[in-house]
Amino acid sequence: MEALQSEDHRNLLDIIDKLRSRGVSRYVDLPQIVVCGDQSAGKSSVLEAISGLTFPTKDNLCTRFATELILRREVTVAVNISIHPGPERSPDERQRLNTFRAEIDLTQPDLQKVVDEAKGVMGISDFKVFSTDILRVELSGPYQPHLTMVDLPGLFRAGNREQSAKDAKTVRKMVRAYVKNPRSIILAVVSAKSDFALQEITEMARELDPKGIRTLGLITKPDALDAGSDSEAAYVKLAQNEDVAFRLGWHVLKNRDYQMRDASSAERDEAEEIFFRSGVWTTVNPAQLGVKALKPRLSDVLKDQILRQLPALIQDIEMEISSTESQLRLFGSPRTNVAEQRRYLLQVSRDFTALIQAAVDGVYNNSFFGSAKTDDGYRKRLRARVQNTLTSFCEKMRQQGKQRIIVDTTSDEEELALDEISRAEFVDLAKERIRRSRGRELPGTFNPMVIGELFVEQCTPWRGIASNLLSEILGLANEILKLIVDHVAVQETASGILSVIRGSLEPFKSDLEVKFKELLTPHLEGHPITYNHYLTDTVQKVQEERRRKSLEKQLRAIVGHEEFASGRHVSIYPTRILEQLGKHIEVDMERYGGELAVDYMEAYYKVGASLKFYS
Repeated sequence: MEALQSEDHRNLLDIIDKLRSRGVSRYVDLPQIVVCGDQSAGKSSVLEAISGLTFPTKDNLCTRFATELILRREVTVAVNISIHPGPERSPDERQRLNTFRAEIDLTQPDLQKVVDEAKGVMGISDFKVFSTDILRVELSGPYQPHLTMVDLPGLFRAGNREQSAKDAKTVRKMVRAYVKNPRSIILAVVSAKSDFALQEITEMARELDPKGIRTLGLITKPDALDAGSDSEAAYVKLAQNEDVAFRLGWHVLKNRDYQMRDASSAERDEAEEIFFRSGVWTTVNPAQLGVKALKPRLSDVLKDQILRQLPALIQDIEMEISSTESQLRLFGSPRTNVAEQRRYLLQVSRDFTALIQAAVDGVYNNSFFGSAKTDDGYRKRLRARVQNTLTSFCEKMRQQGKQRIIVDTTSDEEELALDEISRAEFVDLAKERIRRSRGRELPGTFNPMVIGELFVEQCTPWRGIASNLLSEILGLANEILKLIVDHVAVQETASGILSVIRGSLEPFKSDLEVKFKELLTPHLEGHPITYNHYLTDTVQKVQEERRRKSLEKQLRAIVGHEEFASGRHVSIYPTRILEQLGKHIEVDMERYGGELAVDYMEAYYKVGASLKFYS
């Protein structure tokens, strides 16, 4: 016991409490014991048993705010009550709340009056039901443990005249905010008057601490259980950590009943000891029974949690200090006149220009760019992101650039994808287009403009893909601008600078849109023209491949599939080959023209697209 109440223990708790009182908990999670449970679970009686203070014990919502209870072992008894303002309070409100002090009669320490006074000061009413302010109660005395706890409003589901369903959601949100802190010890108070599985705090604790690493269960009102009942047996099993297992285990506390409402703390403790010395509770480890065992147990749990979390806590605080110092450096020296303001903006401009140039050039030596291994570092590497975006654009053009993918099929029943069309069907479309575009050309040939029309239709997706590329590039530019401005200037200055820069980006965006249109217009609106010999090379290769497949098919028909595939020597009359070739001459002049037009359109698409997007 003496070790638990050591001076080092006290100093450790005082440091954490000092950090909390200075508002550090708004930025860094601090170790703490969070007392939470359903509304009628007996939380107030637990706090009263531990501290000796009389807490409000109504079965409705007694408090509308968190209460921080700080207990310290001292020779003399003293109490200090104050309010710690919430983060949303204005400077004037903070000053007013910081002046709040309340006194209580230490011979009959009842907090009900203090709670009522605090409600008034916090402005809690029918219109403002809850507050993020914290009532801070510091109590010292010769029998107090070194312990700090945060008491939260009780959870409830159904509303009534005094508290609505909306209030229930507000309380749940408040409790979750404390319980989800990974450094919080959850003191989950469960009443034996009802099934523990139905009490909301057990569900919340298992959700936010699924492995049960930082939860200590506390069973109250064990005297409400009928001796020898299944319920009593279930709660004994729970207390022995055999049902819902927590690493910190369970504890059992007998509440002050109505008959002992005026009894002293000593009388209350004696009645509790007598209760646990009989019945099934004698099978439970005495270290898990009663308030005398609970006080040092909680002190030990909190001390161990602080020591366990201390290295990571120090690291988090140092990171926040470093971040704050960086923000202070961004503020620069005081700027009390125009000359100093200009000097500051000039330095910001220089830093901004240097980082923008480095991002554009792909020189990522500055610490601003961080590591390429992290997502945050990659976000700042503009040239890399633009290059990768262009690579993705080219791949998208290859995969999705054609309106219809022309495929050779061997059967009319072969299923095609939605963006596919058989070559025979496409030739029919080209044939119809040739019919409707006739000029002075001979039969079997076609108007050159037909190739342009077919090509433009095939390029329909280009405009949308290019537009998406433009949006992505502009998005990357806007993102890097904000990241760099936020890095070289404080938030207030950065907002003003960004508004100016983004205004100047509009002409750039317009110029970029004009350039995109300039690149696309010759393909999508002009007539087809190229002096690239790959056009005719491609057409000849396609036609040659088609003739080769046709000849192979005819030879298979002459010699048989098995003989053809065997590789053996066979005798063939040349006249039969010539006869077969003659049978496959296209006599439909319009269809022949359509086939030729499709060949040239595909070749022109391949040449044009490869020059623009694939090189």
